[in-house]
Amino acid sequence: MADLAQEIGQREKEELELQFDSFSNETALEIGNMIVERARSEHKSIAVDIERNGHQLFHHSMTGTAIDNNEWIKRKNRVVNRFGKSSLHVGQLLRQAGTTIDARSFVDPMQFSAHGGAFPITIRNTGIIGTITVSGLPQEEDHRLATSVVRDYLAKK
Repeated sequence: MADLAQEIGQREKEELELQFDSFSNETALEIGNMIVERARSEHKSIAVDIERNGHQLFHHSMTGTAIDNNEWIKRKNRVVNRFGKSSLHVGQLLRQAGTTIDARSFVDPMQFSAHGGAFPITIRNTGIIGTITVSGLPQEEDHRLATSVVRDYLAKK
């Protein structure tokens, strides 16, 4: 349980650290392309989606993905939008509490998936305005791909 508490602490730190001053359509394009290129360089097949206020700004499904990846994206995005945390963070909190998303929050698990891969787009001093979501890898890898690219993008700015 100590490892899980440590991971939850890491998620909280990421969500505070990885915030934007602004987020435009061009930002979505740049980050989306960075995620695709990173996956390609690592020989991984993913789908990536970036939305701002429900408006899809970027979506790409690499060869080897399926329509199921798009459904996972929708389900993970709903978790971020409802709970205001990354989908991995919510899943870890549920595991720590020994419960499930449907038992805890009375939501349909076919509509909400607390599995890693969706990360909130947070504008500093404003709040969450969207999601960056990766699907196609194990949940921790989906999360890591999204957050590592956001971290690299923010470091350049």
